[in-house]
Amino acid sequence: MLGAMNTPITPQDLPDDALMVDVREPDEFAAGHAPNAVHIPLGDVPARVAELPETEDGSPLPIICRSGGRSGRAVQWLANQGYDIVNVDGGMKAWSAAGKQMVAESGTPEVL
Repeated sequence: MLGAMNTPITPQDLPDDALMVDVREPDEFAAGHAPNAVHIPLGDVPARVAELPETEDGSPLPIICRSGGRSGRAVQWLANQGYDIVNVDGGMKAWSAAGKQMVAESGTPEVL
């Protein structure tokens, strides 16, 4: 992996089934997330960096949170480690507002 893209991507730039890492807290993730999101809370990223998936096409791995702040911090740290990642601008709030597919552990998906 080569380092982060400087320009965030929008939810509209991603397919509904995009592979991404969601860095929100467990209750936020359980309430609603993208279908193929891998959950690694922000505080766990350094210890779980080996669990980061690689995209099939070699494109930068999207990192998402609620609104873009926590994922921005994760992107900065991961870029310093040499990972090819990109922040999803607006986070899950923008993902939901764009009408993108969401799933929940139970009930109707929502963004906390």
